[in-house]
Amino acid sequence: MLTDYLPILIFLGIATVMAVVLISLGMLLGPTRPDDEKLSPYECGFEAFEDARMKFDVRYYLVAILFIIFDLEIAFLFPWAVVLDKIGMTGVIAMSIFLLLLVVGFIYEWKKGALEWE
Repeated sequence: MLTDYLPILIFLGIATVMAVVLISLGMLLGPTRPDDEKLSPYECGFEAFEDARMKFDVRYYLVAILFIIFDLEIAFLFPWAVVLDKIGMTGVIAMSIFLLLLVVGFIYEWKKGALEWE
């Protein structure tokens, strides 16, 4: 079993070593000339005028949940459709339950007003 994964482990090891070496070389050989202008906070050309830890509107989170609902649906529907003939009725029932849960989430979003763009 180890022989199946050995090329992947070797590849990951080489990639890790190369990443560490290249980042270290960049930090050691790169110019570092910090000054007040470079170290100052920057926000669209203006000085920062508010606290960065402000509260977001709840609609932002509702839109994020809506994106996750549709993203999950598509991510699971494509592989399911490819193997539908092999998984049979069990797969159809499992996907029906999954889609029912997504519809419940969509209805929750709708009732909370996430689809209203005012």
